[in-house]
Amino acid sequence: MVSVNFFIRTGAACLISTAACAADLPPPPIAYQPQVAVVDAGGWYLRGDIGVGIMNDITLTYLPNPLNGPNDFTFQHHSIDDTVFINAGVGYNVNNWFRVDVTGEYRTKSDFNAFGIYHFGGGTFGDNYHGELHSVVFLGNAYVDLGTWNCITPFIGAGVGGAWNQMADLVDTGIGTSGTGIGRNSSSWSPAYAVYAGLAYNVSQSLKLELTYRYLNYGKVTDTIDCTGGCNPDSYKFSNFSSNDIMIGMRWMLQPEVAPVMPLVATKG
Repeated sequence: MVSVNFFIRTGAACLISTAACAADLPPPPIAYQPQVAVVDAGGWYLRGDIGVGIMNDITLTYLPNPLNGPNDFTFQHHSIDDTVFINAGVGYNVNNWFRVDVTGEYRTKSDFNAFGIYHFGGGTFGDNYHGELHSVVFLGNAYVDLGTWNCITPFIGAGVGGAWNQMADLVDTGIGTSGTGIGRNSSSWSPAYAVYAGLAYNVSQSLKLELTYRYLNYGKVTDTIDCTGGCNPDSYKFSNFSSNDIMIGMRWMLQPEVAPVMPLVATKG
């Protein structure tokens, strides 16, 4: 009969052997959680802006009616007021540095004033002009984002498109005479182009706010003034409409930016 003492010694030897083998095994692998790094993803977005347009000097050209014969009418000075505008559009992030969008823009009226003189019968006469420029602008734009630091992304861009311009309620009032004239509220379409420079701030994965400078050139329009007492009407060309615009806007991502999932990493003991 095998003694109890033999079983005790054999069991103790097995325990010591198992502990020694366990000490040689590597520790279990450690799995790390995925790293979160938000990046710009391709996707659609909506945009909107509001801003102030600081109008540059325009070109004003007198187009005399040939039936009136030669005259020496010249403009002494003219001016056009600044404007406020609002636009909206839809765009697409192609990747994390390039995006495109299309926008439609309404610009509030810019008051126009001018004064000109002419000589007739040995006397000098003058005319005052007043009207309102109304404009709607459509642009296709492309932008390059230049990297992001502390949620701020500088960008540059350019756009091309068209503008509808109208010289509304144009009135010609003679000085020293009883003559007056009224414009025809003429309108026309012109090519338009723009260049941009700005900063975008990442409020969240879906919302970005923008502060942008834009130079906008948006064409011309010609209007004709009819005398209230009847005459051969003259025309006036208003051209080189351009503006230095300061805009505050937002972009709302319809497909929010995503965080890429990094592969699990395991370590060995």
